[in-house]
This record gives sequence, C-alpha cells and structure tokens, in this order.
Amino acid sequence: MSQTDLLITLTAHERDSNNVTIAFTMGGKALEKGHSAEILLLSDAVHLASKGYADKIDIGEPFLPIKELLPAFLENGGKLKVCSACMKHNGVKESDLLDGAEIVTADYVVEAVMDAKKSLQLN
Repeated sequence: MSQTDLLITLTAHERDSNNVTIAFTMGGKALEKGHSAEILLLSDAVHLASKGYADKIDIGEPFLPIKELLPAFLENGGKLKVCSACMKHNGVKESDLLDGAEIVTADYVVEAVMDAKKSLQLN
C-alpha cells in the first residue's frame, strides 16, 4: 500500500450533500496542489460509487455539482476506495461501480488511516 498525502473518509450520501461536496472539493484541491488524495467511502457513502448515483447531488454556488467533481477527481489521479462490507450491507453490487472505484477491506481501511500523511473525516 502506498502512503497517500490526504485521506478523506466519508460516510454520507445524499442525506448530507454538504459533506459529500466538501469531500470531493477538498480532494480535488489537494490534487491541484500536487498532493495525492484518496476518498474512502464507508457506510452509506458507498452508494456514491454506483454509476449515476451522485449525479443528483448539487448544493449550489459556490460549489460545483458532484457530477463534475467526482469524474474530475478520478481523472486527475484521485483514488476512490469503497468498503466491501459496507457495499454488502447497503446492497451495492460490484457491477454497479464506477470505473476507477476500488473495493477494499477493513484491513485496508485501518492501514490507510494509520499511514496517511493527513486525513479529513466527514462523518
């Protein structure tokens, strides 16, 4: 496992659109500044990795909608990790995931949190 500069843990989905938007905004900003960034989707947030799910999240100005932020995050080198147990619990299937989303285990989650240079928890 490589150490990431900024690890963002996220547990929310559309019920907390502000935190979802902040996660992808800050992850994108870290990448723009030349840092590595990873967003770790836990709990309800695993739904965000499903194709088309996040397209409906838009909290308005001055923030961009998630349908722009999420693809830009991935295109600019951001890593999107999805908890496998949370997927199972929430009925998210691997076949529904966005290209670029990676399924991870609890062991990975613990190591990622412990090894990250900095973290931002949006829970």
